[in-house]
Amino acid sequence: MTTDQQPHALATGPLGVRLLALEPGPEERRFGDAPVTYALVALRHEGRLLLVLERERGTWELPGGSIDPGETPRVAAARELREEAGQVIAPEALRFVGFSKTAFADRPVAYGAVFAAETTAVRPFTPNEEIAAIHWWSGEPEIPGGLVQTVDTYLAERARSTPPA
Repeated sequence: MTTDQQPHALATGPLGVRLLALEPGPEERRFGDAPVTYALVALRHEGRLLLVLERERGTWELPGGSIDPGETPRVAAARELREEAGQVIAPEALRFVGFSKTAFADRPVAYGAVFAAETTAVRPFTPNEEIAAIHWWSGEPEIPGGLVQTVDTYLAERARSTPPA
């Protein structure tokens, strides 16, 4: 597909990330054009959104990552939230939002399961190999230390307005 034939993006972000669609569930849904390979969590506390500073990319983004073999997207989302940001939410407390269809500059199109949750108890964060810092974001356009991944903040806003399934 040439550049002028690429589908319109719902949102674009730094590093060539393009959100092509936010597809509905059910959670077990699979797609013929690409696999569901990652899970993201839009976690809010007192109206602010949790973002993590990913060391390698230098971007503030939603916590999330790859789905391990034999793992459901829901379990992967809870695990990634704990591993990356130190925040603990039971998998069953996550609200499924839909599937992001994303084009990346350096790899093929992939789908990610998007979940949302609220927390009343923020746990302490310890920087790790992958994540340098966390930030409870209130919408400011810039955060010191990295670029805001606007594809993720778009998904988080859509998660806020998506009714429970």
